[in-house]
Amino acid sequence: MVKKALLIIDYTNDFVDPQGALTAGQPAVELAPTIVKLADDFLQQQQWVILPTDLHRAHDPYHPESKLFPPHNLAHSWGRQLYGPLQEWYTEHQKNDQVYQFAKNRYSAFANTNLDNYLRERQITELHLTGVCTDICVLHTAIAAYNLNYQLVIHQQAVATFNPAGQTWALEHFKNSLGATIV
Repeated sequence: MVKKALLIIDYTNDFVDPQGALTAGQPAVELAPTIVKLADDFLQQQQWVILPTDLHRAHDPYHPESKLFPPHNLAHSWGRQLYGPLQEWYTEHQKNDQVYQFAKNRYSAFANTNLDNYLRERQITELHLTGVCTDICVLHTAIAAYNLNYQLVIHQQAVATFNPAGQTWALEHFKNSLGATIV
């Protein structure tokens, strides 16, 4: 049996909620039911649900994103909490050994984290990517996963970004340059 993990990338209030500091808006909000259903399905299949979640400190002049984006996903803030239905799902399932949330500080969930080790220890070879933003953090995570020889599946109805052009470009890139399966 192929071991799989669902990655729910940066699905937080700051990226999803209309009041978030760096929100992808309504397209991101609309992902919630699909993401929660996928998470339920993965646990029912005894697979893994992993939640790489952006973490920043206010006024960090050394972090490259400080020059590009307003402060977002700050430690201990409402903005860093998982968005709505996903927060409820996580609260209910966080003690399950196959649910893992961790902090990341770069676009890619692999940069400066133990994600690759976590996956290899469990012999996970197929990654299903969801979350936000399709053309930033989801994209950079997919590129890193591709370079580490993971099989990629992108759930088109479970990713969103700031603009339709970025969404279209990223989905084509996943398929044509990374060999990802788009479902």
